[in-house]
Amino acid sequence: MNKIITIGREFGSGGRELGKRLADHLGIAYYDKEIIEEISNRTSLAQEYVHQIVEQKPNFYFPITIGRTLHATHSDYVVKQQTSVYAEQANVLREMAEKSDCIIVGRCADYILKDHDPLRIFVYADMESKIKRCREKAEVEEHLSEKEMKKMILKVDKNRAHYYAYYTGQKWGHHANYDLCINTSALPVKEFAEALAGMIKGME
Repeated sequence: MNKIITIGREFGSGGRELGKRLADHLGIAYYDKEIIEEISNRTSLAQEYVHQIVEQKPNFYFPITIGRTLHATHSDYVVKQQTSVYAEQANVLREMAEKSDCIIVGRCADYILKDHDPLRIFVYADMESKIKRCREKAEVEEHLSEKEMKKMILKVDKNRAHYYAYYTGQKWGHHANYDLCINTSALPVKEFAEALAGMIKGME
């Protein structure tokens, strides 16, 4: 069975950077935005819409199909659309896990791939560190005030928690659902990645 590492993360915690650096240290595949692209290709749904669904914030008035506009007029249709995306997401993740050793960021991968016995990591940080990292990485609009940015970060994390709970029946970010929880407030993500890579290699 391939070595699978899943990374759940709070917005602005540096989880995505940690995953990419860790993949580079270990010399294995890294999947994040590629998952959205593949789901879009398989379902003919626009990537922006797929992204909204997996972040639990679908915009019902967004033209969800590529090349044409289709408005969701009934809640049951929207639910069906969301369920379809999740099912395809699960298929994509399983195929990626069976293809080679890899690191997968988000997407309920820790739950979907539980039969693959993944190393489940959750990355978090205090609000001050998350705001600072967002500004440094230009992940959000620079004109946002600190208050507005905090509100946005809390909203993104709340949406992720709802999405995770809905499909897994588990609490997002709860230590019992992960093998390792990392607080990136104290040290640069680069240092965590190097240390974690050494630990993983030592376990082999």
